[in-house]
Amino acid sequence: MNQVLKGSIVALVTPMKNGDIDFLSLDKLIEWHISNGTNAIVSVGTTGESATLCVKEHLKVIEHTVKKVDKRIPVIAGSGSNSTSQAIETTCESKKIGADFALLVTPYYNKPSQNGLINHYLKIADSCDIKQILYNVPSRTVCDILPTTVATLSNHENIIGIKESLDDEIRIKELIEISTSHKDDFYIFSGDDPSFLNLLMMGGHGVISVAANILPNEISNICSNVFMGDSDEALKQNKKLENMYDLLFVESNPVPVKWMLYKMKMIENSLRLPLVSLDEKYRDNIHTEMLKLGLL
Repeated sequence: MNQVLKGSIVALVTPMKNGDIDFLSLDKLIEWHISNGTNAIVSVGTTGESATLCVKEHLKVIEHTVKKVDKRIPVIAGSGSNSTSQAIETTCESKKIGADFALLVTPYYNKPSQNGLINHYLKIADSCDIKQILYNVPSRTVCDILPTTVATLSNHENIIGIKESLDDEIRIKELIEISTSHKDDFYIFSGDDPSFLNLLMMGGHGVISVAANILPNEISNICSNVFMGDSDEALKQNKKLENMYDLLFVESNPVPVKWMLYKMKMIENSLRLPLVSLDEKYRDNIHTEMLKLGLL
């Protein structure tokens, strides 16, 4: 691989004003992340409300992000779909507009078999000349890409890693073994903030993080400490963030994290329907934790 992916990768929110994309706030977020040690950006993934952006908007946000980043860190385009043909279109277009990698969620709702998943991902990998990362998040997609399927797909030169959101040590060990068999040239990323440190300590390469939206320096430092061999310091830093990890998911992502960024005066508190603003009953606890962590 020509470009190394490792460490803290933010699953970046898509800032909005009254439901429209707020590109000025997007620029501010990008600069903030680069200056605070974020190692790469996922543009228009689940946290970026990919489900409610049309294809034109989707690609416009990716292109804007690519131009603003200007090759300072890698940009990963969230380009997956439950339609193979649409995933091919979005992934190939993401390559054309300058994305460095693509992140492809498992097809949601239509519940393909493992053989269906293999054919889906191989078709995209054969069609689009961009390095691709599989994304497994069964809690949202009701579709689980098994390690045996990952092993098969890892042999394609364009499929170079997986974002795994299940907190399952046996699963993670199997994925690390796949990576090791490729001489560590197949990336294993955590997609679960509460358990990402454990994956890193088991030999994973990084985290694609929701928490990094509000804690870019902290998540980056935890990753750096693990890679430098200081697991004790990483554990100490991570312990301070455990309550926040839970609070980030009291409602569907990105509802809580967008409210937090709003309180930090980074973005407007605007989402696309059917998502709505954070319920009042959660706000006091989140506000208290943000004060505790020095975010306000």
